[in-house]
This record gives sequence, C-alpha cells and structure tokens, in this order.
Amino acid sequence: MSLQVTDLRVYYRTLAGDVKALDGVTFGIADGEIMGLAGESGCGKSTLGNSLIRMEGRMRHVGGTVTLDGVPLPIDDQADMNHFRFAEVSIIPQYAMSALNPTRKIGKMVGELVATRGVRYHDIREELERRLELVGLARDVLDRYPIELSGGMKQRMVMVLSTLLDPSLLIADEITSALDVSSQRAVAQTLVEFRDRGFVKSMIVVTHDVSILYQISNTLAIMYAGKLAEKAPTDVIMSRPKHPYTRLLISSLPEIGVRFEEQRLTGIPGTPPSLLNPPTGCRFRERCPIAIARCTDEEPPFVEVEPNHSVACWMAS
Repeated sequence: MSLQVTDLRVYYRTLAGDVKALDGVTFGIADGEIMGLAGESGCGKSTLGNSLIRMEGRMRHVGGTVTLDGVPLPIDDQADMNHFRFAEVSIIPQYAMSALNPTRKIGKMVGELVATRGVRYHDIREELERRLELVGLARDVLDRYPIELSGGMKQRMVMVLSTLLDPSLLIADEITSALDVSSQRAVAQTLVEFRDRGFVKSMIVVTHDVSILYQISNTLAIMYAGKLAEKAPTDVIMSRPKHPYTRLLISSLPEIGVRFEEQRLTGIPGTPPSLLNPPTGCRFRERCPIAIARCTDEEPPFVEVEPNHSVACWMAS
C-alpha cells in the first residue's frame, strides 16, 4: 500500500467557527494506482489533496493519520513536512499556470528548487531536459521567463517540476480546469505516462470533471460534504454506482449523441449542508430520493460492501 489515510479531520478556522471541511476520511491507494477524486464545489476534495502536503494558515489538523510507504507523514508540522515535500509527496497546484515565479528564468527557478532538497542543478539537468522533451517543450524554455510561455506550456512545465525528483505520491489539483478540450486530453495522458514511466508511484487527481477521471483513473472516490460517499474501480463506479449521490452525479453528465431538445439535463435538487454545523445522520439525506428514518438518526459508516467497493449508505446493499 503506497498511501493510507485514516480518519483524517481537517477544519478551517473562521470567525463563525470551524468549517469541518474534512470530517473523518479513510482510504488507501496502492502502488501504481491513479485515484480520481470528484464531487461538488466545496465538498472538501481540494482540502484533502492539499492537507496531504501542506497545511494553509486557516487549516487545522484535528485528527487522523497519513502514512506514505509505511512512514507517517507529519502533516500537522510545516517544518517536519519540508523533508517530504517534492521528494516524497508533490503537488501540481490548482491554477498551476500562475505557480511559476515571474521574476526568475525557469532554469534558475528549477536550480533553486532542487537545491532546497540537496540536489545540484548540474546533476539533474540531463534528466530535466529529457522530461521537457517528453512533454513537448524545447530545452530553451529554461532560458525564458514564465511570461514568455503559453498557458499550456506553463502547465506542462509545472508538471515536469512537480515530478522531477520522482515522488512516491503526486497530487494533481484541478489541473485541466483552465485548458481547452484538446489540452485537457494531452495533460491527462501525460499524467498516465508519468505513472507508467515510474516518475511517480501513485496519484490523486482532484477534479469536478468526471469525464477526465473516466479516461485516466484506476479508481474513483466521490466526496460529499466533507466525507467520502463511495470509492471503487472506475468502471464499477460508472456502471454500477451504489450511493444515491454518485448515481445522481453520474446521471447529470451529458451523453454523447443526445440532443438537448430530446433530453434535458437534470441537476441534483437542493444544496449541500453547511459544514459549520453539519446535520446528524447522513449528510446527503435532505437531497436523497431513497432516504429512510435511519438516515436522520445514524451516520452511515464508510464500509466495504463488495471487494474494493466501499460506500457510506444504509441502503447500499
């Protein structure tokens, strides 16, 4: 097992109180696995990805553990996590095209970054150029400023930077959201190639775009209101989802060849609950078409109902 997350709880401090963005999340990722993480905006998926590598100022680690390759990650200690960042666990951040320092030439930026991990730029230069060529970037980009690159070129540059020291875990946070369709496909395929070439051991791809995850992920995890609703192999989730939220989420996707005049798209009625004061029982119950009395009184556990298929729903069976 490459990554094991157990009962992870991460809250945001606000003037109104703690927002329970992650409220007891447990899952594992095996070596070679690409796990897609999907759900509505505000469900906690980006918080989950970020909490595995860096804790922002308002984020507070309340409980739970994270283990990578058998070694506990000190996610509640910024200084201790510096030992793991970039070398063991790395991230392609949301809005990665804005992540490059505009005052530094890219080559100098790379040199400064690897130096913080005890690696000399001269020693990594040949491999860096090889990976640039792999993603379709010329070597001379190292002598340019970020402003001289297109958005797609910046995205690919950040992908190379994030995987340059072959981290065990890569977190890709909404990396296709600002790209056109053809660029989205190219970036998605590059992620798979990075895994296949051994640049990363396992991967979490965070996105609201389930169609992208269908193309590249081995497993899909669906989040709702700070908790995992369902996790299973991608083909199982897409063809035989068990959680009502997952079913509604997938059914709301447009189908190829279906005209809008013939079949109107339907969303999920209602809105997610506030995470300042989450309701008791199942957090999806107010929007669920099959909710029963037990859903109000008891929170369903996230349990395995079939091999490699876990669901948090009293009606899943």
